[in-house]
Amino acid sequence: MKPRVMSLLLFTTLAALLVAAREHPLPALTFWRALIGAMVGGAMASGGAAALNCYIDRDIDVVMARTRRRPIPVGTLSPRQVLIFGLVLSVLSVAVLVALTTPLAALLALAGNLFYVVVYTMWLKRSTTQNIVIGGVAGAIPPLVGWTAITNNLALPAFLLFVIITYWTPAHFWSLALLVHGDYSRAQVPMLPSVTTRSHARWQIVTYSLLTVIASLLLYSAGAMGWIYLIAALLLGAGFLAFTIATYRFGTARLARRTFLYSNVYLAALFAAMIVDRLVS
Repeated sequence: MKPRVMSLLLFTTLAALLVAAREHPLPALTFWRALIGAMVGGAMASGGAAALNCYIDRDIDVVMARTRRRPIPVGTLSPRQVLIFGLVLSVLSVAVLVALTTPLAALLALAGNLFYVVVYTMWLKRSTTQNIVIGGVAGAIPPLVGWTAITNNLALPAFLLFVIITYWTPAHFWSLALLVHGDYSRAQVPMLPSVTTRSHARWQIVTYSLLTVIASLLLYSAGAMGWIYLIAALLLGAGFLAFTIATYRFGTARLARRTFLYSNVYLAALFAAMIVDRLVS
C-alpha cells in the first residue's frame, strides 16, 4: 500500500478539506462524516492503486534494488493475492466516499486511481520520459477529493492545489531518480535521469521546482490565502529552490538525496501553512 507515499497524499487531502470547511462551514455531524470518509476512503483509494501498481510492475520490481523487497518479489504474497487486494480496496474506497462524503469526491478518487494504474503504470511509465510529468496528475487529485468532500464542487483554490502538486511531482521524483538511475536503466524504464544527461535532468528539476513555487504563490494572489501562508510559501520555496539549484550546480548524490528529502518536507509544511493561515484568518 506504500504507506509513506500514502501519508503525504492523505495530508494534502486533509489540508484541502479543512481549508474548504473553513470557507464553507457545515453542521458538525456532516463535517465529521466528510472528514472520516475522506481519510478512510482516500487511504483505500491510495492503497488500492499502490497494490495494483505492485501487481503490474512485478516484472521490473524484481530487478530494481529500490523495489525488490516488495511482497511479490520476495514471495510474501502471490500476484493473485495482490491483485484481489488492490481491486477490493479500490472498490471499497468508492463505496466509503459515496456513503460518507459526496459523489464528486468519490468520482475524483476513482479517476485518480484509474489514472495512476492505467494511464501511468500501464502506459506512460514504460513509454516516455514524460511519464512522471503526466502521471503526476494522479498524485495531485487527493486535495481535490478533500475539497469536494466538503463542497461537492470545484473552485479556483482547489485547482491551484492541484497545480502545485502536479509541478512538484517531477522535481520530487527526479531527485530520487538521480540516485537510482541504474535501477531504471536495468528495468528499461525511461525515467528522465536514466535516459538523458545528468545535467539536463538536474536542470529540469530546477525548472519544475520554480514552477511549483510560482504556483504556490498564486494562492495568495488569488485571495485564497493570507499573509501567514505567504511568508511560509516564500521561505519554503526559497529553500526548495536553493536545494535544486545546488543539486544542478554541483551534481552530487548527497545533494540529490537532500533535495528529495526536503521536497517531502516542503510539500507537507506548505499544506500545513494553509491550515494555520485559514484557522488564524
